[in-house]
Amino acid sequence: MKAVRSAVALSALTLCLGVQAQISDGVVKIGVLTDMAGPYSGMGGAGSVVAARMAVDECLKAECKGMKIEVVSADHQNKADIAATKAREWLDRDKVDAMADLTNSAGALAIQKLIKEKGGIAMYSGPATTRLTDEDCAENGFHWMFDTYSSASGAAAALTRAGQKSWFFVTVDYAFGHSLEKDASDIIKSYGGNVVGGVRHPLNASDFSSFIMQAQSSKAQVIGLANGAQDTVNAIKAAREFGITGNGSQKIASLLMFLTDVHSLGLKQAQGLMFSEGFYWDMDDRTRAFASGFEKLHKGFKPTMVQAGVYSSVRHYLKAVAAAKTDDWKAVAQKMRELPIEDPVMRNASIRPDGRVIHDMYLFQVKTPAESRGAWDYYKTVSTIPAQIAFKPLAQSACPLVKK
Repeated sequence: MKAVRSAVALSALTLCLGVQAQISDGVVKIGVLTDMAGPYSGMGGAGSVVAARMAVDECLKAECKGMKIEVVSADHQNKADIAATKAREWLDRDKVDAMADLTNSAGALAIQKLIKEKGGIAMYSGPATTRLTDEDCAENGFHWMFDTYSSASGAAAALTRAGQKSWFFVTVDYAFGHSLEKDASDIIKSYGGNVVGGVRHPLNASDFSSFIMQAQSSKAQVIGLANGAQDTVNAIKAAREFGITGNGSQKIASLLMFLTDVHSLGLKQAQGLMFSEGFYWDMDDRTRAFASGFEKLHKGFKPTMVQAGVYSSVRHYLKAVAAAKTDDWKAVAQKMRELPIEDPVMRNASIRPDGRVIHDMYLFQVKTPAESRGAWDYYKTVSTIPAQIAFKPLAQSACPLVKK
């Protein structure tokens, strides 16, 4: 019996050493490139690093047993040139195998161009532009959690169907905002609505008074916020100051909202807002268990959709490395497409040929203070948007990887 146990142990050790031998430099290195101190730091930032490390720790106890895995992180400061420079440095000098989060659409597009040239794996859970899986798609680029189409398909569709036909947009002036406004506008028009105007503002604007005044004077039924994070928070605060509460002739529609935004606003100001997300911590026992572990590691904060996406993408990537028995990006990218996505975050998830990870999305509404049972109890589910409907149809893709 002792001989049998020794043989089994030796076999397991040989398997681990065999996998390790196929790992370049003997280590799988994952880089989390995110906004650490700017307007998107709440929904990504340090919490994304925590989420990536949770995925690593979990895999080391399972498929990745015996492997050496490192997580590094950096702040791109929401500047595309800094994002591209850091990503190039990681790939060329530091031998980073995969990058995650990558919040900021302009930076993400620069990185997508870079990985086409340099290789490596990019997993986008923070940026929103659909270009990452459309005209700028890459065989080694995976868009994980949400995009402007899936965000617009929630609130924009629901409000327009309900009779809120005229819209005015307050849009952040870079790739993400432009894409979100366009996708929302297309959906609004498809349901018989119209866009009466719009105004653009810089990223991380501190004063939204003039933008909200223009929106208010437009008399549009809905003021659509095509921005995110702190910009969204500041815009909603300004709208409330101007008396736009949602109870009168005008409503505020936040096309992209994060749990940390609602937390920052408080239920009194955020109540009644509708938006779509791909993850909420209090959906079922599995999401609650994941959120509990995250909360203990991240100063009492529940995970946002972006942070949950970082966990899911890194976990799936590591499963693919273990299954492929190598960190060669071509083999891993292929294995990522072959393996089912199974974790506490995603529901009905799969990877399409264009690199878009489709999964169920949800239309949420912020609870009133009276409806909330306590800290972080902010959302109520209005409806589930099935994976096949939530994202831009593959037939409409301009991605060269898609066979027409």
